[in-house]
Amino acid sequence: MIKIVCKLLFVGCIFFFAACDKDFVKINTDPYAVTSIDPALLFAGAERSFNGAGWETENTIAQQFVNPFNAGATLGPNFNADIDNFNNGRWEATYVGTAPLNNPVTGGLKSLVQALSILKGTTTSVNLQSMIRIWKAFAFMGMVDTYADVPYFDAGKAYTDGNFYPKYDDDAAIYADLEKEIREATTALNPTGDFVSADLFFGSHAATPITTVAAQVAKWKKLGYSLLLRLGMRYSKLNPTKAQALANEAFTGGVMTSNADNVYVKYDGTIATNVANVNLVNNNPRFYYAAEPFVNQLKSTNDPRSGFIVAKFADPSNPLADPNPDYTIADQFGVPIGVISDALANPPYRGVRGGGYNYSQINVKCLGSQTAPTFWVTYAQTSLLLAEAAKKGWIPGGDASAQTYYEAGITADMDTYALYPNGAAVSGAAKTAYLTDPGVAYDPANALKLIGIQYWIANIANGTEAWANFRRTGFPALSPNLYNNNLGGGFIRRLSYPDYESSNNKTNYFAAVQAIGGADNLTTRVFWDTP
Repeated sequence: MIKIVCKLLFVGCIFFFAACDKDFVKINTDPYAVTSIDPALLFAGAERSFNGAGWETENTIAQQFVNPFNAGATLGPNFNADIDNFNNGRWEATYVGTAPLNNPVTGGLKSLVQALSILKGTTTSVNLQSMIRIWKAFAFMGMVDTYADVPYFDAGKAYTDGNFYPKYDDDAAIYADLEKEIREATTALNPTGDFVSADLFFGSHAATPITTVAAQVAKWKKLGYSLLLRLGMRYSKLNPTKAQALANEAFTGGVMTSNADNVYVKYDGTIATNVANVNLVNNNPRFYYAAEPFVNQLKSTNDPRSGFIVAKFADPSNPLADPNPDYTIADQFGVPIGVISDALANPPYRGVRGGGYNYSQINVKCLGSQTAPTFWVTYAQTSLLLAEAAKKGWIPGGDASAQTYYEAGITADMDTYALYPNGAAVSGAAKTAYLTDPGVAYDPANALKLIGIQYWIANIANGTEAWANFRRTGFPALSPNLYNNNLGGGFIRRLSYPDYESSNNKTNYFAAVQAIGGADNLTTRVFWDTP
């Protein structure tokens, strides 16, 4: 009897556990868990993820912008100070990514690397892969231009490869690989291949929607070659022969030809905002002013872009509350470089106004708006680079073509302000008056200087590019910030690595410091920035 009971219990247990196992997977699977992800969505997120540290770093070094408060959290590049708070913006926008949804600083590299990992081996998403490779190259140009040697070949692979301690790579070697990546990816784009609807620049939901593969690919090819032109021009001091070859290759391949080719994203101010502009109104606006060299340039040539860029507000501590800002160009004054806030209150400076100082600020209702678009690569930039290349004889046309590209770049930049909140189209008469102003009109003897100044103006909202081109060309001819002698009477040439790298990635960090000359400071030069 005992044996029979035992057999019955055994059989019952089998059926019991079989019944339990029947729905085991279903019961223990989270129906809301993300088990796969569309690589196109990862790409789209990264298309708005590479803003740097806002206005107070690169724009300050390039003397377009000033924060005159030299104490505590506001001490930074305007006082030649090597401060982690200001150095880390681009690093974190590329690698780290801890920001909320409405802040585009989300560590875009990880998304790009993961997307490429998902797509590895596929033959049906060649265009998506190519776009990701081009955009990844764009991101790393900014990283090298800012820091010199950085993690590149191993970067972003903690999730995909378990590599939590990426080595730093030589900046020249990175640029060589970026050249390869841009060239290969641009060539691989296929007008009969896959359409990437999620593409924020030239997809179904772009500012100007595109719905056909051929049109999308044509835009990305222009972006690829325009980026190759930018990369090539970085070699102009280091290796003019290489710069000429790359400029000619890009020109022949087909760069941007109008503002319709501009690479930019728009913001609604709710779901997503222009993060670079947030501090201008949300973090004590009285800290933030336009710089004297930049304002003086606008004033000296009666630049019709001035009112979109700078303004005087009744109360600098609350600019949005001013219903009638002063946009009159003659009334604009920039804060002198290297002058501390306490000094600004007294002669010979302009004193106080409202809760701040009697100086111009970035126009937070237009260029500095939280809904202002972010322009990454533009026809204006590209045309001005072509003007330089033509002047140097690197592409056909000589001075005649250089003048055409120069004037096209200026007018193209003016036209972008129609896309800004409270912006407008610049009239034809105003454009003509500006282009014929003695301080602007194309002059073969001073062409490179004129082109450099216009590139500086066109990149007022792109501090990384403004600073890089200033280091490369020496234009505009700015005077060093002599607030102290931290820089030996020179300019900041790179930003130092984040302090946390010395502990989080210690071995590779110290190897990188030795590789760039033994000091992680502001005066070490990136490889293309030769004296």
